[in-house]
Amino acid sequence: MIPVVKPYLPSREKLDKYLDGIYERAWLTNNGPLAQELTARLEEYLGVENLLLVANGTLALQVAYRALGASGHEHGEQQEAITTPFTFIATASSLKWDGVQPVFADIDPNTWCINPENIEQAITSNTRAIVPVHVFGNACDVEAIDEIACRHGLKVIYDASHAFAVQYKGESLLKHGDAATLSFHATKLFHTGEGGAIIFKRKEDLERAKQMISFGITGPESIGEIGINAKMNELQAAMGLCVLDEMEENLTARADVWQRYQEALGNAVQLQAKGHALSYNYAYFPVVFNSEEQAVRVVAALKDNGVLARRYFYPSLESVERLEAKVNQPVSKDIASRILCLPIYSSMPTEILEKITGVVTEVIKG
Repeated sequence: MIPVVKPYLPSREKLDKYLDGIYERAWLTNNGPLAQELTARLEEYLGVENLLLVANGTLALQVAYRALGASGHEHGEQQEAITTPFTFIATASSLKWDGVQPVFADIDPNTWCINPENIEQAITSNTRAIVPVHVFGNACDVEAIDEIACRHGLKVIYDASHAFAVQYKGESLLKHGDAATLSFHATKLFHTGEGGAIIFKRKEDLERAKQMISFGITGPESIGEIGINAKMNELQAAMGLCVLDEMEENLTARADVWQRYQEALGNAVQLQAKGHALSYNYAYFPVVFNSEEQAVRVVAALKDNGVLARRYFYPSLESVERLEAKVNQPVSKDIASRILCLPIYSSMPTEILEKITGVVTEVIKG
């Protein structure tokens, strides 16, 4: 079967050299030299400061909430955070896991990102943070969100899992908000096998989070925080350094696949509307069909031809009972019912892409 995503595997020879160094040093974790090198190189590559590597993208969100004081209960009241229902479950479940009730605000029907007008309407006295998502690497309306947050005294933690290397108005999209989190899962554009990172706006938040990810330990015999073990290890960092070395080659190849998809299908399906000031990373190729029935038929037809497509993101999260959402989100529910992500990876052969677009076109034409 042709997968919807395929991990990028860098030079084995280069990875072996990094592994040799790990064996020589016998330093496997606890901010080793490769983790330090990857931190510095990612800050330079992305054009950001205050980057903290962590073990995975979900922990990145949870550590960011705690470092910014946006988790748990306050004076016996249930704290809330406003987020989008059109996202991967971890965005909302990480809040719920940390004692914060996710409150959903519906999305824009064209960009598929959270609609700032709906954020404003969802704010209550218990709201402590806004957790927007740069969906498929598309920028949220960051100016409007920052203005709302400033006016109401709220923290902004962007789930930027899909936004690696995305530029907005000539600068890294990751600079917006009090923090932005990244996932370095194996299926992401940039990965460390498993892993993640947090980019903080303020140095003091970074320093607090550094303690948090290492059990709250502040010295050989002192503990200053209630912490957790969320550190990235040297094996993860080695993979990340190798992938980063080949990043431009990977990006160029994915952009080519994305453009060929657009040429073949762009007039037959709805594509995500992106801002004119956005430099995209081509990490995904999501398409919205005319109906849920058509989307389901495409999934089945592709599977019959040995191709896996994914209804991503489905279902709209307000329908997940354990999240205890109280309000229906009609735009998110509609888009989620009709969307598919088609396979995209840098090594995709032309004949595979043509096979996929041929099957999709045939179903659409009926």
